Amino acid sequence: MSSGFQTYSEEHEAFRETVRKFVHRELKPHITRWEEAEEFPRELYGKAAELGLFGLKYEEKYGGSNAGFFFEAVATEELSKCGSGGVAAGLGAQMTIGTGPIHLFGTDAQKQRYLARAIKGEWIGAFAVTEPSGGSDVAGLRTTARRDGDHWLINGSKTYITSGVRADYVIVAAKTDPSKGHKGLSMFIVDKGTPGFTVSRKLRKLGWRASDTAELTFEDCRVPEGALLGTEGGGFSQIMGNFQWERLSLALGAVGAGEDILQTAIEYAKNREAFGQAISKFQLTKHKLADMATDLEAARQLTYHALRLHAAGEWALGQTAMAKKVATEMACRLADASLQLHGGAGYMMEFDIQRHWRDARLGPIGGGTSEIMNEIIAKQLGL
Repeated sequence: MSSGFQTYSEEHEAFRETVRKFVHRELKPHITRWEEAEEFPRELYGKAAELGLFGLKYEEKYGGSNAGFFFEAVATEELSKCGSGGVAAGLGAQMTIGTGPIHLFGTDAQKQRYLARAIKGEWIGAFAVTEPSGGSDVAGLRTTARRDGDHWLINGSKTYITSGVRADYVIVAAKTDPSKGHKGLSMFIVDKGTPGFTVSRKLRKLGWRASDTAELTFEDCRVPEGALLGTEGGGFSQIMGNFQWERLSLALGAVGAGEDILQTAIEYAKNREAFGQAISKFQLTKHKLADMATDLEAARQLTYHALRLHAAGEWALGQTAMAKKVATEMACRLADASLQLHGGAGYMMEFDIQRHWRDARLGPIGGGTSEIMNEIIAKQLGL
């Protein structure tokens, strides 16, 4: 069955095969061990960088290949088939939220210092917006940054920060003028080891176990004027702009995971016997797998439509929200259906499906919940 021939060229598909080999060689054999350790080795960033995964949409002057969004989309899909949402999320965050804001809004000096090193896999970046007091309400953030001579003092806390434990730098959202609401929000790049910046704790999770997720604290964290990312007061629009690709990446990851879930279910059904025949011969099983394939293809095409609009330079706010909502919810349904099909075996830790089932559930939450996506879609309808 076609996987979107109108979206990807032969060159993209050749690159897909390269990433697929990387996944089977460098990721899949180690997933169980990394899941148990609740982290994957830092060296994996270097291996991914050698393949060029972190610079696909960035300029060559910073070490990127400027290959474009479609190549990163391919990488996102294939990484999501590794069997661990945590590994895919850790590497994916480096491609998107850990580097994207600096690429879009950073000065040349900031790009040389942070983006170039992140593309090489030397430095790990994290994006710190969510706070313990609230998640999707970006305008209501409580972390503050006030001027102190030619420096800024940052105070506040962040939580659920992907790669936050071992990040070499963190992009932090803070209120520089609390009286202005969302117009008083700014972004800063804070280096690891900056006095006043601490990793409060590493969080344990239901899914995405192999990616480190942190709670961060800032207590009179003093950063130089040059740590400001973009313009003062421009943080809200920066976050919203970055959300577009983050949400589309989550949709693409859900499509990739959904394909892996479906193929796993098909193979299991072909090899599992009941009443003297493979369960794939049962009408109920065939119809369930047909429903899963249809669900996946519908989400894939909506996601590819949003991808084409994004790559063409269109804002595509509504279509991206639709793709994120539909694709991540699809992955949850497919994982649940596959787990049911596996029966008792699905609950065994050696099966990838139990990880898919746990990992998929974060999709409709992270990057903006499905309810927030509905709000965005409703606004596009004039409601």
